[in-house]
Formats: sequence, C-alpha cells, structure tokens
Amino acid sequence: MCLLTFALKANAETVYKITNANFDTSNSMVVLAIQDEQGAVAEDIKLVKLENKAYFDINSAMITFPKQDWIYNSGPVKEIKIGQFSTNPCTVRVVMYYENGFNPDNIKFTRIKNNIIIKFKNSEVADNPYLQNTFRDEHSSSSDFYEYLTVTTPINTNETIVEQIQEAFNAQTEQMLAKKELKLNTKYYLNNVSARQNGILINGFGSVTIERPMILQNPSRIVYDLPNTLVDTKLRNKEIKINDTEFVKIGQFSVNKARIVINTEAVGNYIPIYSSDNQSFIIADFTKLNNTTLYTHSTNAILYNSKKIDNQTQTLTIKFDAPVVHGLDRYNDRLILYLYNVAKYSNETFKDTFKDTIFANAVIDAMPKIGLKLTIPVEQDALASTYLGADGRTLQVKIKQVKKKTEPVVVTPTIPVVKPQKSGEKHSIVIDAGHGGSDTGAIGGGVYEKNITLDLAKRIEDILIKKGYDVKMTRVDDSYVSLQERVDISEEYNPDIFVSVHVNSSVKPEINGIETHYYHQESVALAQTVHASFASAVPATNRGLFKSKFYVINHTTSPAILVEIGFISNIAERAEITGEKRKQATAQAIADGIQKYLQQFK
Repeated sequence: MCLLTFALKANAETVYKITNANFDTSNSMVVLAIQDEQGAVAEDIKLVKLENKAYFDINSAMITFPKQDWIYNSGPVKEIKIGQFSTNPCTVRVVMYYENGFNPDNIKFTRIKNNIIIKFKNSEVADNPYLQNTFRDEHSSSSDFYEYLTVTTPINTNETIVEQIQEAFNAQTEQMLAKKELKLNTKYYLNNVSARQNGILINGFGSVTIERPMILQNPSRIVYDLPNTLVDTKLRNKEIKINDTEFVKIGQFSVNKARIVINTEAVGNYIPIYSSDNQSFIIADFTKLNNTTLYTHSTNAILYNSKKIDNQTQTLTIKFDAPVVHGLDRYNDRLILYLYNVAKYSNETFKDTFKDTIFANAVIDAMPKIGLKLTIPVEQDALASTYLGADGRTLQVKIKQVKKKTEPVVVTPTIPVVKPQKSGEKHSIVIDAGHGGSDTGAIGGGVYEKNITLDLAKRIEDILIKKGYDVKMTRVDDSYVSLQERVDISEEYNPDIFVSVHVNSSVKPEINGIETHYYHQESVALAQTVHASFASAVPATNRGLFKSKFYVINHTTSPAILVEIGFISNIAERAEITGEKRKQATAQAIADGIQKYLQQFK
C-alpha cells in the first residue's frame, strides 16, 4: 500500500526511503540511512516522552527492510522498535525503551545529508559531551573496541503488515524471540574518497580520529591510521591518483582500523585538515594548498582556558565565535596547529592564561594569507591528543607527560640484576598453560581444564616455532606450577609478550563464548590484536575484552594477556573446545594474532 501511495504521490511530494538502520554502541547512536532525495526529511523531529519510553515519527517515509525490534543486554537503552506505523500517509515510527533514571532529554538528533542520527549520551559521553577526539599519538587505546552485541528479535510470522504494526506499537505481548549477534560499526564510517589538488578529500559520518602518522621508505610513503573506523567495501584497496607521481590507497587494516597510505616523495609536507563538523577531512601537501578554498567564513579566538587533569596531564582549550577549520602537523618535539580561518586573537591573554602550565612556551604566529600557527613544544615520549567541539567552535589540546622516575636513595652499593637478552633477532613469547597437576582448574562433564590448556598451549607453541619465534612454556606436562613461579619464569626469560591460556566456567550452563583479558595499559594493543584474530576465526559468542587483575597478567612486566577459549560448563561448547577442529582453529587464530601484533608493534 505504501509503495502504491509512493507511486501516486511521486509528482506531488517526496516519500523518503529508509534503506538501513544500525545501532552503534561505540558512539551510542542509531543511524537511519535514507536514500538521498531533494528536500530534507523530518526537518523538525518531535520526540514524544512517555514513562520509560519515547518515540518519534518520520512523516512521508517508508522502510525498505523488515520491521526491527532490538533488545539490548546492557546500556541505558533497553529496546528499540522501528516499523511502518501507517501507510496512508506513509509514516515510520521509532520507539525507544530505556531504563529507569535515563533522561530522555539526552536523546539528540543530528542529520548528515538525509541520514538521521539519534545520539544517546551515556555516562562516558556525559563527562565530556561536546568534544570529539580528532588526533592522538597513541596507536592503541583502551577505547578501541570493535563491539559485538547480542540482540533478540522476533521470529518471523505470517502476520499481515497491519497486525505487525499493531503488535509493534501497542501493549507488549509475548513473542517468540531469536538471538542474533551483530558485528557493529564503530565510531566512523568512511564512505567516500576523492582526489583534490595536491591531496585527497575523505568523507564519512560519525567521529573521526587520526593517529600519529608513520613514514616509510622504499617506496616513500606516509601512513595514517584511523582507529574505530569502518571503510565502505567498495573503497577498500582502491588506488586513487592524486597527480602524475602521487597516489593513495585506503584499506581496512584490521577489524576496527582503517589505513590510508599516500605514496609521495613529499612525506614531510602532508598533513590532515579537519572540517569544522569533523565529518570530513583533507590530507594534503600544505605547502601547495590554496588556503582560501578551505573555508567560507572567518572566526576569532574569544576565550582561552587551561586545566590540570592530573600530575602528568593538562589541557589547552581555545573557543571561537564561529566554527574553526584547522590542520595539524606532529614533530618529535612539537605539535603545530594551523588555524586557517582565524582572523583575530589576543596574544597577551593567551600568554597570561598558560604562563604557569606545560603550555607556557606555546607560541601563536600570524601567517599572512594563511591564518594563525599555534606551535606547542612537546617533550619526547609525551602523548598529545586534540579534540574538536561538536559545534566546531572549541579546540582542545591534551598533553600527557612522561612520568618522572624518582631516584632511589642508595644506602649501600647493590649489584644490578641484568635480564638475559634474547638470542639473535627473534621475537620471544611465553605461553602459559593454565593450572596443572593438583590444580585441575574448572571441571565439566569429567573434563579437566588443565588438560585442555596444556594441549592448546602446545599447539600454539608448535605453530609459533614453525613461524620462527622463540617460545618458552611455563609448563610442558601435567605438573603444578604456582602463579608466582609462572611470573618468575617469564621475568627470567624476558619475552616480548606473555600469553596465558584458560577455559572459562559458570554456574549458569547456558553461558558460552570467548574472552580476552588484560590489565596494564601497555597490554591493550596485544589484547585487541589477538582477540580480533580469535573472534574472527572461531565461530563462538564474542564476549569481548576485559580489564582484569589476574595474578599472572598483573605481575609480569611484558605485555600480557589471558585468553578464555570457551566455557567448560556449557555442554555444547565443551564438546567443541575438546574437539580437534576447534582446538586447532583456536591455536592457529591465537598464533596469527600474536604474529600480527609483533609485526605491527615490536
């Protein structure tokens, strides 16, 4: 009926087609993808707030996919329903159910072209509701999670569309539900790349972050990684020509990271330049830019602020009276921000605001026909990050200094303990098979965890040795090794990484799936890389990453993780993890993840 109405009204008014709906937990938002038409869909969205739920209607719209009913296991939003509320006129209704205490005023709407984005401010966002991370020195972060979510959806029935609509939006009724695991987009969806004079223009939606670039040789190229980014499949590994001698490739480097590689001899000249809404950016040779093409309006710096986060971390914040367009260049000893459309600032106020901070030596220089250049000295090994306000009017720089080590008071001369160096150029790994001997670990169906972990650890060892790595096992047979002894073995061996293998268990026999645990910050990248390999290769429920204070990963000084390969308490999963196929697939996936981490970070 709605299709017929759409055809009849084609010449009278636009009926918008909603082609896709996705819930992104990383950004706590729903994206409704709407086919581009002339005019703007739902210019004024009216949110109707009821007890523990709210809804809004999109008029002159139809969904081209089945009705959606998403039920979530965590977070403030408990359920979302999207359906065709009426067909004459064509109206789509979105209903959101949330937990007690959630303030519906936190639901915000934005629009990118004709895509409607519904944003929920969760506790993480509430601490800093307007600033989006645009640049960071870190190549891994505890915030980098490619998220999976288990939702329950109604099993399809032969109901008519009217019955489905009534069921979706009237009083809740008992339904047959099916569980479905969704692999979700992360913070930025990159969907368009085009060549520009002396650079490339990147378009997408979400919140883009660019990591500190890497410069490679033979051939000469500069590499930019975008964490928490999904690249449209049609763009992956596509070569785009910039000019006769330079070209760019974009790929999905890992499950949650995009990589932009620019082949150029002028690697030192390329910088990212952000739009004021942080939806698009240019990577270009800044020495050849026509700066007037970067903006249509000018702005003035009107407010300066400094804040001390902790003993190591401080921020510099500048507010403007209109959105700012800025570029960024990172050197070993300084960070440079090019403020292209900033006309006026107060040097006296700037100096006075930051005189007693780590930004005391920062300098603003006027650059004729370009704008302003803000140069911030940065200590070696300090970590720099930049943030842009959602309205484009706030720019923040955060510097985390290296923690200063205090010199110990020496009472009597001591002989320093020197750890043995690894032989040759091989990377070394400690594989820790959990439990052993009198410590059986978890037990299920007469199966002991200690036997599974030893079998799997030996398989991982065999694969890694064949790949050319040095491997040390904390135990090679069914013997008891204390937790401290495992740590001592690792500390004496001084490996590049430490990986402990375990099997999970629960009092709830229905629980299943795989997990990876880390504790120290320097272990995050290892956990993410190995878990991504593990989760993509093994058909099991992905329970994600956890920061956990297990003894062996807390007390080892090398990057260390603990992998839980499945639940021995779940009958079906116990059969799988003791079977040849899954054991070998698990060992291979963990070994592949280890290799990828060592190649990327060591």
